[in-house]
Amino acid sequence: MSALISIRNLTRRFDVSKPWLNRVIERLSKAYLTAVSDVSFDIEENSVYALVGESGSGKSTIGKIVVGLTPPSEGSVQINGTDLATETDAAKIEAVRDEIQMIFQDPYASLNPRWRVRDIIAEPVAAKGGDTSGLAERLLEQVGLSAADASKYPHEFSGGQRQRICIARALASEPKIIVCDEPTSALDVSVQSQVLNLMSDLREEFGLTYLFISHDLTVVRHMADRIGVLYLGRLVEEAPRDALFTDPKHPYTQMLFDAAPRMDAFGREVDPPKGEIPDAINPPPGCAFHPRCPIAIDRCSKERPQMRQLGQTRVACHRAE
Repeated sequence: MSALISIRNLTRRFDVSKPWLNRVIERLSKAYLTAVSDVSFDIEENSVYALVGESGSGKSTIGKIVVGLTPPSEGSVQINGTDLATETDAAKIEAVRDEIQMIFQDPYASLNPRWRVRDIIAEPVAAKGGDTSGLAERLLEQVGLSAADASKYPHEFSGGQRQRICIARALASEPKIIVCDEPTSALDVSVQSQVLNLMSDLREEFGLTYLFISHDLTVVRHMADRIGVLYLGRLVEEAPRDALFTDPKHPYTQMLFDAAPRMDAFGREVDPPKGEIPDAINPPPGCAFHPRCPIAIDRCSKERPQMRQLGQTRVACHRAE
């Protein structure tokens, strides 16, 4: 299998400075928040790559960079060999953009409340001047809704049904890649499983590739082929799903697994995660996790660990062994 998406040394900084006049009066310098820091990984065709981590770890920023909503500060994202940030051939950019769609976290906020479902689903095709006759009705049936729902408005549906409409819209332009940004976090558990099973079936039917962003380890275990763990914008561990859940190498990954609820561990005693997530505007030197790490040594506070291979796992930790 070949890499459909290749991400190299991806960095994204945001200017979070106070207004110019405030900076002059208070004698402050500009402030930058590093949301993504030197991240590299590949996503193979017809696979599910999941990004997990705490809130603020940079998962959604990477997703927005991949679909072209946010430009990178440094590094590159190549999709089928084309980098949207640097490519100058308009035809190539258009061809790549046609292959990418996104499913957003909130299924209601991402649907236009004044449009009928038929127009919402057909919009990606209509914008290109394509034939939309019968398209919405066919896609609604593929995602488990009725063709008659095409004439309704978003407020007439439940949260799970709205998310199915979002999936139908994403499928309308026949993409190869779908970036799923927490697609089930706003749904009930029973509805989550329906939507996830639907996404798995559609992946098999259409040969889709998913970049799946989530903080729910149960969902990730069900969906992902390969998992990347982010901490403070840095990729700290990456491994195939079974290898990661069986033998996590990084202390942060182990902490995530220990904190997650488990059916087979009722009544267990678990120490809560220690410390707070550091400030992304002023991250700690060396390994960003060292202030919270139970096995940190002096080297961890001075030298940033590089990604290295340990068996099936890539890990950024001086003491991963």
